[in-house]
Amino acid sequence: MTEQPVFAELGFSDAEWGLLVGLPQSVLLAASAVEPDGTRRTAAENEAGMEAITDGVESPSKLVSSVAAEIVGRLHEAELPVFTPADPQSLVTDVLDRSRAALDLLAGKAEAADANAYRHWLVTIAETVVEAASSGGVLGLGGTVVSEAESAFVADLSHLLKD
Repeated sequence: MTEQPVFAELGFSDAEWGLLVGLPQSVLLAASAVEPDGTRRTAAENEAGMEAITDGVESPSKLVSSVAAEIVGRLHEAELPVFTPADPQSLVTDVLDRSRAALDLLAGKAEAADANAYRHWLVTIAETVVEAASSGGVLGLGGTVVSEAESAFVADLSHLLKD
């Protein structure tokens, strides 16, 4: 007898699983891109975001731990490149749209505890990223720990995900 993939065990199709697995990394990238911070600060945000994603492996939620394990397995020890989108607002809009789609998916297919854990995990990733490096300042000194744009992104994501 062939063993089912974890996404099938959890009741998701391959495409639905792709949405759930891709979203945490997209949240990381959007949270980092919403405020231009420079290469060093963006790298620090990426590292912090990947740690938050990796922490999901230890989640008591089978959904979160499985999604996190999938991401970690795909990325191994690879460093995320410093990503500067041409249009950060479009990236943010896309992430919020995909978050809405994930919310609908989870409402229909996941246990309430797993859905809550996943939603909270996404918000935690965003919070971790925006708190990882200050914005503004000169030569790495000073600046704001969390900018208005970063705070607004986290608030919008949290509100949308009802976390």
